[in-house]
Amino acid sequence: MGGTTQSVTALIKLLEEAFPLSAQHVPRLIHLASDRPVVFVGDIHGDRHAVETVFSRFPRPDHIIVFLGDIVDRGSDSLGALTLIVTEKLATPSFIHLLMGNHEARGVSRFRPADFWDDLTSNDCTDLARVLLRLPFAAWHPTGIVATHGALPDLLSMEAMDTVEPGSEAWRAMTWGDWVEADDKSVFVGSRPAFGPSAFEKRSFQLGVRLHVRSHQPSAPRFLFQDRCLTLFTSNAYNQGHRHIAQWVPGQEVSTARDLQLINI
Repeated sequence: MGGTTQSVTALIKLLEEAFPLSAQHVPRLIHLASDRPVVFVGDIHGDRHAVETVFSRFPRPDHIIVFLGDIVDRGSDSLGALTLIVTEKLATPSFIHLLMGNHEARGVSRFRPADFWDDLTSNDCTDLARVLLRLPFAAWHPTGIVATHGALPDLLSMEAMDTVEPGSEAWRAMTWGDWVEADDKSVFVGSRPAFGPSAFEKRSFQLGVRLHVRSHQPSAPRFLFQDRCLTLFTSNAYNQGHRHIAQWVPGQEVSTARDLQLINI
């Protein structure tokens, strides 16, 4: 669960090293290189074994690995899963990226379930929540693939993602946003906003997005919006324990999310 104060303190120090505070700017948009395969990893939710499997099957620097957030809560070893990811990022910083999910956003808003956070001391919870707010929100690939935890923000350009602040409407779309199959099911307010196909088309066009890869929403179909959106889960907490990642390989042209390799780990 939460772990001892000593182990949480050690994790915070790793996070501060992996995501240092700049005097001017905290990067929110990651630009992915196109010369290596890119592996997109969905919600982990305390499934440390899933993290170990990803690292063993897709070694760095041969692969770039993007974790889509929600590393903690629900599972049996949130602390171990998050510590392993950050440790590996420090070893190969250009090849491992961790995006913010809503379960890493305790510093902005409360949520349930939150067994990992609830098991921490008050000081550990505050300190860890503070440093996790340094995580980026999105990753962009030159082929037109964008990865976030939730939905897409209503912004006029991809570069504008780098100016998004935690707690803002655009941030909430990326960390909390759901996609729904019909516009009349859209809900544009609240802690978990939902957006339909019209919003997807508009936002994709504004941002220059060809494919959207995300996680967050267990109720979503795996493929949405004429297969231009892929929802992934890589945790034994969902889908009867089936864990999937998606991979893009260099030279591969993509027009729908089905062009990515979907791999069961």
